[in-house]
Amino acid sequence: MTPKNIDLHIEELVLCGFAPGDRYRIGEVVEQELSRMLADRGVPESLALDGEIASVDGGAFEVAPGVRAEVVVAEVAKAVYGGLRR
Repeated sequence: MTPKNIDLHIEELVLCGFAPGDRYRIGEVVEQELSRMLADRGVPESLALDGEIASVDGGAFEVAPGVRAEVVVAEVAKAVYGGLRR
């Protein structure tokens, strides 16, 4: 059974190499991108069954210096979505 509404909230997102002042904007955009992915790709079974997940390990990834913010956000969202599927 897939929930009709999901309240997505990222309480803590650990990223290294970004300016501290960018943290809230990065978090907001990651939430938006992850919401889009959930709508497009569906809700992972772990979330649909349990309803709440206390933490997600998205693993690690690297991006080249100077890469566009959109690319970083997409990688973060993919990592979190992948963590939800585990």
